[in-house]
Amino acid sequence: METTSKYGRRSFLNTIALTIAAAEFGVLNPLKAQGKAASKISNSTALSTNSSFGQIKQIKAGVLDVGYAEVGPANGPAVILLHGWPYDIHSYTEVASLLAAKGYRAIVPHLRGHGSTQFLSAKTARNGQQSAIAADIIALMDALKIEKAIVGGFDWGARTANIIAALWPERVKAMVSVSGYLIGSQQANKTPLPPKVELTWWYQFYFSTERGREGYEANRRDFNKLIWQTASPNWKFDNATFEKSAASFDNPDHVAIVIHNYRWRLGLAEGETKYDDFEKVLATAPAITVPTVTLEGDANGAPHPAPANYAAKFKGKYAHHTISGGIGHNLPQEAPQAFADAIIEADNF
Repeated sequence: METTSKYGRRSFLNTIALTIAAAEFGVLNPLKAQGKAASKISNSTALSTNSSFGQIKQIKAGVLDVGYAEVGPANGPAVILLHGWPYDIHSYTEVASLLAAKGYRAIVPHLRGHGSTQFLSAKTARNGQQSAIAADIIALMDALKIEKAIVGGFDWGARTANIIAALWPERVKAMVSVSGYLIGSQQANKTPLPPKVELTWWYQFYFSTERGREGYEANRRDFNKLIWQTASPNWKFDNATFEKSAASFDNPDHVAIVIHNYRWRLGLAEGETKYDDFEKVLATAPAITVPTVTLEGDANGAPHPAPANYAAKFKGKYAHHTISGGIGHNLPQEAPQAFADAIIEADNF
């Protein structure tokens, strides 16, 4: 699951420490929201979560052979949908179908260490740092000859979308980001948090130990199902839904990427020097200027910043919606209609 930026972590800390109640928003159709508005939207049109993609395509991009699903007309506006951990492309089966029906070309890649995405060389570092994952998506866009796309994501995917929008704004037409602004830095993550907040990151500290690496290697399905349950406490997914995504965790590099990602955040593992310049920029918590819609579920069990605490980071046209109805951390799969509507809204900006 996703940590927050220096800006977001401090704001989230203040929210916990001072017990500030979250703001209540008025009801507003997501397709009509404008400017710095916020709204609370009911997920009354959520669809089945048992769908699967058809053929998974492969393309060499950067250091990877990327596996990805593609739905919709080849000449439609490109939308790149990015999943988080511990999830995979199946978070977007319904979203992609809804967007394809509106004429969009939805592209849903397996991030490094997931599904059929493989490293081209055994010598390449199994690096999970934030800018490396973002660079993967830029390489994918280049390989697919996509100059500009709408990007959307949650968890690791939201952070990746944020980074692409911050470092390569000319490649982003618009963005949808669940839980808002998630760009982080090793320096920001050095600041201790109150015990109750640190407790929510238990898996991050577990992964910092060799015992944790071995435990995740041996029990990744049970481990990830537990995360699904705690991050989305009101989502009653069945085993078939979980198993569709769980197959992606069998990727031979999955454990290495996940462990490195969380160790890197805490400064316990080094990144690659080729990403140093990117990380220097990201450590400044850069503002995002592309048109953006942020979303939050009303029952997100994972740690996340309050929407009011990150709104100022978005300097372009912007709107926020809180999705009601017991929606948790895996918002695209739990509330596919709301996520698809947000993509269309951001595009219309």
